[in-house]
Amino acid sequence: MASRTSSLKFFSLLISSLAIVQMAIADPDILTDFIAPPNGTVDGNFFTFTGMRVLVSGDEPKNFTVLKATMAEFPALNGQSVSYAVLEFPAGTINPPHTHPRSAELLFLVDGTLEVGFVDSKNKLFTQTLQSGDIFVFPKGLVHFQYNADSQNAAIAISAFGSASAGTVSLPSTLFATKIDDNVLALSFKTDVATIQKLKAGLAPKP
Repeated sequence: MASRTSSLKFFSLLISSLAIVQMAIADPDILTDFIAPPNGTVDGNFFTFTGMRVLVSGDEPKNFTVLKATMAEFPALNGQSVSYAVLEFPAGTINPPHTHPRSAELLFLVDGTLEVGFVDSKNKLFTQTLQSGDIFVFPKGLVHFQYNADSQNAAIAISAFGSASAGTVSLPSTLFATKIDDNVLALSFKTDVATIQKLKAGLAPKP
């Protein structure tokens, strides 16, 4: 827990450089200072998000976990073109290939190591092994992933987005957990229906 808490001190470093998320603004400009909730009270509480406190007081997760501060969790971000996510990678875990359709992602590795990569529109793969303190940018809308290949140590990263709602499209879930016809997927992946059904079964929600 001590190492977990000390590593989170890097949080302030990224927060203080909030301006960097303006690299790929996707949200429309607003004509007011902020967007107030309808029939709601606006005070300091409205502009405060406490959802990350679990990082300091909670236990380390056993599975890959994302804690988000987007417009959905933090309504004060509406119209501000910024959001954050804290990514916790226990040893040997992965954030599967996915995209963010409305923003680039700027990832800061707080602790541990990560294998990261993205594929551009010409199907060229760009990869890197990140060390603590490194920053990596995933361009807007491109398929990318992060993998903690260390079998002994966890990793934690903070991602900044130039949108209050960057969106996430997970390729495994989108392709195999949305009832796309088995024949369509089998033909697309040049395999048989039985293989597709096994993939779907593996991604089905656990009871």
